[in-house]
Parts: sequence; structure tokens; C-alpha cells
Amino acid sequence: MIGYITLGTNDLARAAEFYDALLAEVGAKQAFGMDRIKFWSAGEGQPMLAVCIPYDKEPQHQGNGNMVAIPGGDRAGVDALHAKALELGATCDGEPGERMPTFYGAYVRDLDGNKLCFFQMGPAS
Repeated sequence: MIGYITLGTNDLARAAEFYDALLAEVGAKQAFGMDRIKFWSAGEGQPMLAVCIPYDKEPQHQGNGNMVAIPGGDRAGVDALHAKALELGATCDGEPGERMPTFYGAYVRDLDGNKLCFFQMGPAS
């Protein structure tokens, strides 16, 4: 259903370094890119995440209510992704924890303020 999601950045090199390290934790790597955009994927046919300098060349700004959710696999994976993002310079936007009986999540803001969620859905594993 989703082909790719794009997040804006004002510093593509810095964002690429952040997402190279963060998304390696879930088996994704840079798939391709050019001077203003980079794409990460966990494999052929899988949804991708892209980071780009806005096409209109205006400054990037995060959307209110926009968020990218990245599966953590299990609760330990959610915790690890949250910790890795913070290690890479992200800011905490919600500590890891159970939000409802079938949803465990953690939230951060990337280096450009874009909101990310790491989650595990279903019974605790």
C-alpha cells in the first residue's frame, strides 16, 4: 500500500548519516539517491523512506500531525531503536512504553524535527 514516505531536511548529508545508522538497526540501507534526495529500503518491493531537500528550495519544516512509524519487531527492538536515535542526536518525544494493551511505542524527533515512532503491535513478545 505504501511505496515510500519523504521527510524534508535542510542538511542532506547530516540527515543521511543519521538515517544510515538508525535504519541499519532494522536491516535497511540506502537504496539510491541523487543530489537532493536519498532513499532507504530493507529490500526489493519493501516500502522506502526518503529524505530530501524540498523541491521548492524553501526551508524544511515538519508537519503538525505527520509521523513515520517504524516497526521495532519486539519491545526490546523498540527500546533499541529509541536509544539509537537518541545516541544519534534525536530528541525524545515519548519514552518507550505500553500505550494500550496491544501497542508498545516510543517517539523521537529526528535532527530536523520530523516525528518518528518505533512500535510493536500485538501481545508482548
